Amino acid sequence: MTAATRTRFGIVGSGWRGEFFLRLARLLPERFRVTGVVTRTESRGAVVAAEWGVPTFRTTADLLAHERPDFVIVSVPWPVTPDVTRELVAAGVPVLAETPPAPDLAGLRSLWTDVGGSGLVQVAEQYLLMPGHAARLGLVRAGVLGEPTSVQLSSTHLYHAVSLIRGLLGVGFDAAEVSARAFVAPLADPLSPTGWRADSTPQQLTTTLATIDFGGRMGLYDFTDNQWWNPLRARRLVVRGSLGELVDDRVVRLVDPETPVESSLVRRQTGLDLNLEGLDLKHISFDGVVVYRNPFVGSGMSDDDIAVADIVARTGAWARDEGPAPYPLAEACQDHLIGLAIEESVRTGGPVVTAAQPWAPGFR
Repeated sequence: MTAATRTRFGIVGSGWRGEFFLRLARLLPERFRVTGVVTRTESRGAVVAAEWGVPTFRTTADLLAHERPDFVIVSVPWPVTPDVTRELVAAGVPVLAETPPAPDLAGLRSLWTDVGGSGLVQVAEQYLLMPGHAARLGLVRAGVLGEPTSVQLSSTHLYHAVSLIRGLLGVGFDAAEVSARAFVAPLADPLSPTGWRADSTPQQLTTTLATIDFGGRMGLYDFTDNQWWNPLRARRLVVRGSLGELVDDRVVRLVDPETPVESSLVRRQTGLDLNLEGLDLKHISFDGVVVYRNPFVGSGMSDDDIAVADIVARTGAWARDEGPAPYPLAEACQDHLIGLAIEESVRTGGPVVTAAQPWAPGFR
């Protein structure tokens, strides 16, 4: 990829989430360039400039005046995200907002009213682009399981989990009935974003279970506090269809009336044992056919970083009118709507039905 087609983006916010994007630009300078970072203070700006070698500004206007990027990433606290998004849209700038795009339902509706019709807002929901999930989604969409009917997920939380469930089921913006409960039990919690803990005493952690009825298709949500980091809790994904079932990387399906066949998704991961090609994911195959190729071969990135880089690259292509919208605001609003319903059902102890919202196609 030449410098002329390299994705250029600005960032509003300099917290740990913003550093994901700065790290990508440092790791893949031929693919990404940061035009600048907006920080609240001069002192914080000096720290970011020294650490990452990028210019910093106090306002979005100064960022845009310095150099017009393909788009701007909004990576600020939840309550601030809608205001910064509005400000950038008013300036006619494409936006990639962090998840969720607004804190609550009222905020989602207000944001949609103000910017939904602009077509300028995408959301950095990367989970469907993670290599394993992208491969699974490809199999589902190819009809390997027949018609997908249910997804059981124990991996990530709320809107991220809902994005995976909705994407794998292929459901849109119809009403959903959510029934959720929370249970507390002791569990050692040895690892967090700050590192390993010296104390392995079990803590009282909450597990939330929820069913999401989409009217004929169903999602089962299972998440334990800090499950992202806790090595004592495995990740599990089951997709059931009319002709078979996918369990993590194993697939069983009916190929004729008397022949169930079992196959697996297989990663080509180099750099293990005596492989000297470098630590890298090359591709994922299924029955000898490549169903996912790493778009950043040679980077040695983790699956999550690959997914983040992918949505940034796709957003750049979209902003330059070179590709489709990677994850429109409406999709992210629907994900968070259902995530909020899970939390409400836990609080009330009863089912919650999500009504059609302004971002749904054909809403009246």
